[in-house]
Amino acid sequence: MSRDDLNGLYVITDTTRFQREALVEAASEAIGGGARIVQYRDKSTDAERRRDEAAALAELCRHHDRVFIVNDDVALAIAVGADGVHLGREDAPLTDTRARFEAAGLDAIIGVSCYADRLRAERAAAEGADYLAFGAMFPSPTKPHAPGAPAEVLGWARERLGRPVCGIGGITAANVADLMPHRPDMIAVISEVFAAADIRAAAESLTRAMAAGRVQNPAQSNSRINHDPENP
Repeated sequence: MSRDDLNGLYVITDTTRFQREALVEAASEAIGGGARIVQYRDKSTDAERRRDEAAALAELCRHHDRVFIVNDDVALAIAVGADGVHLGREDAPLTDTRARFEAAGLDAIIGVSCYADRLRAERAAAEGADYLAFGAMFPSPTKPHAPGAPAEVLGWARERLGRPVCGIGGITAANVADLMPHRPDMIAVISEVFAAADIRAAAESLTRAMAAGRVQNPAQSNSRINHDPENP
């Protein structure tokens, strides 16, 4: 997969709900519902399970021509042949991460969490980040205490930094249309898809809502979007 594939619904696995074969089946259902990117996120210390799950998800994504990203674990991403990694504030520096992939002969996709921090986004873009993620766009059940990010930062980053942009945090089929006037390339979710009784239907609903939201007038973006007074 290539950087041109960084668009659409981006699902992040929930290994508290699903593990091993059940996790792969859940991801398969999400792909069937329209997910274009799958991120493996697991913070446990069970190295054997993590390796098995990541390898199985990598194979699933290759079979369906989807982008497969591993959260923060460069060694695991290299070992299973992932398309790349996603880095947060506490993870390794982007330049070091890129060097590790290059040493392995790989041209990896590297995404960076920027939260609501425009300076962090500018630094990440300058260092060669392949996409920039901002959030939380709305209150998030996964990270209920995460600070909010203004929806306007999505459009700002897309226009000013020339990188694909992803919105994350509390996004649902009911509120995603509020973000689409700001032209995010990707919308990332965990609970909205993986906590649903019907994962495929939940992914389909989000995909349809994203498509419908893209045609709305930007003036229709409403006040439910979080605003950060330090990043007007």
